[in-house]
Formats: sequence, C-alpha cells, structure tokens
Amino acid sequence: MTSSTLDRPSAVSSLSPVRVILLIGLGCLALIAGAWFFELVLGLQPCKLCLEQRLPHYAAIGLATAGLVLARSLRLQWLVLLGLAGLMAWSSWLGFHHAGVEWGWFAGPTDCAGAAPTVAGVQDFIKQLQTVKVVSCTEAAWRFLGLSLAGWNALASLVLLVAALFGLARARSA
Repeated sequence: MTSSTLDRPSAVSSLSPVRVILLIGLGCLALIAGAWFFELVLGLQPCKLCLEQRLPHYAAIGLATAGLVLARSLRLQWLVLLGLAGLMAWSSWLGFHHAGVEWGWFAGPTDCAGAAPTVAGVQDFIKQLQTVKVVSCTEAAWRFLGLSLAGWNALASLVLLVAALFGLARARSA
C-alpha cells in the first residue's frame, strides 16, 4: 500500500455515530416499506407474528428520528445507539423465532390464526366465515433463496444490530 492509500479515510472509518443512527433509521424504514409493499401491493396478509415483528422497527424509526433531531452530545448519541441496538436485538429474535415457527422448530402462539370477528347474528357469522382469510403463523407466505420474510427480517435486523454495535464502539472511541 502507498502512503496516500493509508492517509485516505475509508467509508467505514468515516461513519460517525450520527451517520450510523441515520443508517439504522433508514434501514428500518426500508424494512417497513417492504412489509407494506408485500401486504398492500402483492396482497400477502400478515399474521400475528408478522405484525409483531414490525414493532421494533417502528420504535427504531422514532428513536432514530428523535436522536437525529435532539442528540447533539456524544453521550446522547451513545444512548440512542444503545437503544437502537436493543431494538435490533429484539427484532432479530422476533424474526428468528417466527422463522423457527414456520420451520416447525418452535410452537407458535395459540391465537396465531387470527382474532374472531364480532358478529350480529348467525347469518353474519356464516358470511364472515366464507370471506375471512385466516393467516397462519406456521406457513411462510413467500420465500426467496429458501428464507421467508421472517428469516430475511432476522438477517436484516442482525445487520442493523451490528451497525448499532459498530456505532457504539465509534462513539466510545471518539
């Protein structure tokens, strides 16, 4: 290597804690947008566990936004990154658990087939039984390269967790 190569900062070394917070927030936003795309455009209805997997991403989007607006000190940025790391660890676990339920490794929740609709009478109940589509947590609605959406969420969340841990290390060394 030449000395000019060593003097030039790499893309990774120039990632400040604020940029890592932005990256994680945008990553979570992309994951939520993807979930909505599969639901609203492709018509794949989410199960209970699918909807549960969105919660850490919603929280991370809010925390990242608040962190970008309010966290001016390195200490506050570190706390935001710590919170994001916790949320991404939770999200990774939820995705892994749901993928495990789909593969039969774990038992899914007993109420995974959906909530019972409220009905006014027997005729309404029969009509709803004919039109309601029950979404099971044990069946993957879509797979790519052998992984379901839950599996891809687990992997993406794990990458974002590593990014948050990297940001924590960068903030600590700064």
